[in-house]
Amino acid sequence: MRTCLWFLPCRRSVLSFGSALRGLNVLRHGAPHPGRPRKWVGGLASARPQSRSGRCYRRGGRAEKSCPAADPGQGPGQGSRMLNVPSQSFPAPSSQQRVASGGRSKVPLKQGRSLMDWIRLTKSGKDLTGLKGRLIEVTEEELKKHNTKDDCWICIRGFVYNVTPYMEYHPGGEDELMRAAGSDGTDLFDQVHRWVNYESMLKECLVGRMAVKPALPKDYHEEKKVLNGMLPKSQVADTLAKEGCSSPSYDWFQTDSSVTIVIYTKQKDINLDSVIVDHQDDSFRAEILIKDYSYIIHVELSHEIEEDFSVRVVENVGKIEIVLKKKENASWKRLGHPLENHNSLILKKDTGLYYRKCRLISKEGVTHDTKLFCLMLPPSTHLQVPVGQHVYLKLTITGTEIVKPYTPVSDSLLSEFKEPVLLNNKYIYFLIKIYPAGLFTPELDQLQIGDFVSVSNPEGSFKISQFQELEDLFLLAAGTGFTPMVKILNYALTNIPSLRKVKLMFFNKTEDDIIWRSQLEKLAFKDKRFDVEFVLSAPTSEWNGKWGHISPALLSEFLKRSSDKSKVLICGPTPFTEQGIRLLHDRNFSKEEIHSFTA
Repeated sequence: MRTCLWFLPCRRSVLSFGSALRGLNVLRHGAPHPGRPRKWVGGLASARPQSRSGRCYRRGGRAEKSCPAADPGQGPGQGSRMLNVPSQSFPAPSSQQRVASGGRSKVPLKQGRSLMDWIRLTKSGKDLTGLKGRLIEVTEEELKKHNTKDDCWICIRGFVYNVTPYMEYHPGGEDELMRAAGSDGTDLFDQVHRWVNYESMLKECLVGRMAVKPALPKDYHEEKKVLNGMLPKSQVADTLAKEGCSSPSYDWFQTDSSVTIVIYTKQKDINLDSVIVDHQDDSFRAEILIKDYSYIIHVELSHEIEEDFSVRVVENVGKIEIVLKKKENASWKRLGHPLENHNSLILKKDTGLYYRKCRLISKEGVTHDTKLFCLMLPPSTHLQVPVGQHVYLKLTITGTEIVKPYTPVSDSLLSEFKEPVLLNNKYIYFLIKIYPAGLFTPELDQLQIGDFVSVSNPEGSFKISQFQELEDLFLLAAGTGFTPMVKILNYALTNIPSLRKVKLMFFNKTEDDIIWRSQLEKLAFKDKRFDVEFVLSAPTSEWNGKWGHISPALLSEFLKRSSDKSKVLICGPTPFTEQGIRLLHDRNFSKEEIHSFTA
């Protein structure tokens, strides 16, 4: 069984500036009394047969189990530069940097070494490689020579960068970069922050490619490894076989008015959440999520189709039918021209981010600094974000693309109890705190109704299916760490028959900071299985509730299990989460019983 101590983002951020580059030419060009000063205590505060009549045709294919490397970060609408803003969740919780710093997620930077300062430096025309614009082939021996803070080269996925000028700008500190000095840092990079779009951020630091190694003797044998994120053909087959998977395949047929693409996943746990479809211009792309893999159909259609289409999943056999409407009643001789990664099965983590533009429909205040944003998916997109997963929002600010991840919420804590959830819902909601001195959220707040925001495919490994026999669910949230709890709370109360109780302990600074307080109280009144407790770190003298920071005393009273089938979910600022996990372990909650998101 997979360990369930996971760190998933509520509102995580990473560093990056753009899409993947396609070649060297592109690459170059116990709390105190209310009112008294407070001291920190432990953390925050069917395919049819070919018809003889000529009206039904089909073409298809099986997935190539080995395919070209994905173009990380490249999706429709992406520009040449993209910048992801660092936040307190950097580095990853498993990073040695975090362990060494006792929970601190970033290293203090010197004055004039901010993210915007680095952007200005890369645009200044200064030679950051020391090679005066030349690109070279770098041997392993040459790479090893550049292993000091004053002369540091790092290889990532076959490209070598001189990161010496970036040392003082790295939010994780110089020591973290030095761990890969003079060597191939790909694995380390993927472990800590694989979503960083290093190609664009470091494009002015590009030294060149690693030299190709001489061919090995025919009798040489070596264990097969993952190459640039792509598993060798036989290894994919072996891996899938071990996981009980069969390689997916697709087929297509047509009538006078429609084209149906049928995908056979051979999996019984496929649902609408597993299917992502986008039609942009003539490009048609379908991504099917199968365990840790993505099966991709990506073609330039041979004829025009209408914007809207339908998606149907036959769950017991894992068959997916996507019905496209023809603009003209003409017979198609072929489905279209294959595009990047067409008919390929790829590790999901290597598929890259794929975006579509969503229209801002509404935004309304929830607290003094938090707003509820509603975005509408384009009619040519099918996308349902699974419970507990996040997406990336992208805006262009002063010519640079800024990317930040957010967890979608419901439009209300109460609405899903009034009427069934619409399967073809085209709306995505986000609760977002506006930081006046921030780079991303003020720009987001300035958008007018009708403006567009790019939204990525969902990310995250959280699986709600593990809750099916759950009896006790405890939620610990601080501030906007409440966001992943929204859909989980709604799902648990409506879809888990075995559930006896759900308890939420919600930490905030003041009463004005509490998100959806009245809705939480109404929900607790309506459903006796649910209970909520508010804890403030800086209450007024009129506050009669609990105050302080997360502590053994607060948790001992809150965490009273009625069965061994219990789970704890926790999300908030990094110190809050880390302290909470330690306290949960002290109370004999195992790793399998704790699910941690990072804010």
